[in-house]
Amino acid sequence: MEHVSWIERAAAVQPQWGLWIDGAERAAATVRPIVTPRDGSVLGEMAWASVADADAAVAAARRAFDHGPWPRLPARERGETLLRWADLVEQHRDELALLVTLEMGKPIRHTWEIELRALIRCLRYYGGLADKVPGTAPQTVDGELALVTREPAGVVAAVVPWNFPLTIGGWKMAPALAAGCTVVLKTAEQSPLSMQKVAALGAEAGLPPGAFNVLSGDGVTVGRRLGEHPDVDVLTFTGSTPVGRHFLRYAGDSNLKRVHLELGGKSPNIVFADAPDLGEAAAAAAWAVFFNAGQMCTAGARLLVHRSVSDQVVEAVVAAADRWRPADPLLPDTLLGPLVDTRSLDRVLGRLAAGVAQGGTIRCGGQSRPGGPYLEPTVVTGAGRDNVLVREELFGPVLTVQTFDDEQSAIELARDTEFGLAAAVWTADLGRAHRVSRAMRAGTVWVNCYEEGDMSVPFGGVKLSGSGRDKSQHAMDQYTDLKTVWINHG
Repeated sequence: MEHVSWIERAAAVQPQWGLWIDGAERAAATVRPIVTPRDGSVLGEMAWASVADADAAVAAARRAFDHGPWPRLPARERGETLLRWADLVEQHRDELALLVTLEMGKPIRHTWEIELRALIRCLRYYGGLADKVPGTAPQTVDGELALVTREPAGVVAAVVPWNFPLTIGGWKMAPALAAGCTVVLKTAEQSPLSMQKVAALGAEAGLPPGAFNVLSGDGVTVGRRLGEHPDVDVLTFTGSTPVGRHFLRYAGDSNLKRVHLELGGKSPNIVFADAPDLGEAAAAAAWAVFFNAGQMCTAGARLLVHRSVSDQVVEAVVAAADRWRPADPLLPDTLLGPLVDTRSLDRVLGRLAAGVAQGGTIRCGGQSRPGGPYLEPTVVTGAGRDNVLVREELFGPVLTVQTFDDEQSAIELARDTEFGLAAAVWTADLGRAHRVSRAMRAGTVWVNCYEEGDMSVPFGGVKLSGSGRDKSQHAMDQYTDLKTVWINHG
């Protein structure tokens, strides 16, 4: 990342303030001030969508799907458009990184190096995959031919969270567009700026009007309307479990649209005494919960450590936490920025207080910092299995440490959760790695690492973490319908 004054650049950024509907920026009857968690200042007033605006976006997507060129283009040409889009995003990487940092507080180093890299790679992955998802021709009896093709599913509504607005937005819009669907994407209330710019770049890359639409607005208004809309064929959502339940109800009460959910998590990070490098495991444990201020559904918020090495590992994690000091996210060396807003800070501090009252001990951190919703990286020991800090997804830089005595008790502790998004295992014993990873009820299990992977592997969870899958070729399944054509030559 180039050494520049990001603070000076931020002052010159000119976000788009409208909705993106039918290939153009559009005003709305209502606007809302957008406040940056960096320092609480107002960035500007954003167009805020109503039910009528949501209907207009869906109507544009419906026209584009039923009558427009996008679903009818050769898949290769759709892929080439996504590849051009990726190139334009890379050319505007600095501006987009700044918008993400300003809207939700992620450190500029991480937005530039991680968030934008993820979106660029996602667009290129599905740009290359677009014409490589074949149908089949099953063997039949003589004189008859069966063709099974994958058809674009229709209009896709994507409702995305604020913690990774471009990464997760890309995971949903790119495979849907590659499959030939049209998309209406609703941004999160806290991070409505960056995706509007991405949409404009998509039009420049060649997306026809209506193929990709972006709405900013309240979830209870715009999100609900998309969930209930009869012209939405597929809805994909990343966010909280309670909101995921609402989308399932909306679909059941409307047109039975398919709903794909990636929801919360409370991921166990299990360190056995024979881990290849306990120092590396401790550093990874700190990263797994302090990165993005702990605002990750995959955050390794539960550290499970073998009792014989627990003191050593905890001391190493506490020492590592000192590197994650809250600071201005526009400073290039900052690792830990603010939480997304003061409401989130108050909620996390409230749960911390409840967890301490239930027997937890704060080993480090636990205090807010002035200037914004900044929270020190926090490590809590002594919390029992029923402690609120162990049970609930906090979405903050808070790590709980539990100890175990043997492999079976580690598995029981790890599985004692309603969630099932991710887990990690640190051990030098290959057999144990296989046994424990197979025993985990989780969509992803890392062994001797955390949060590793690329676009080639699916991402999603089980239990209250949802049932959808983003990333990889498997994501294309969510945005296509299988059609059988049976031909009798007789």
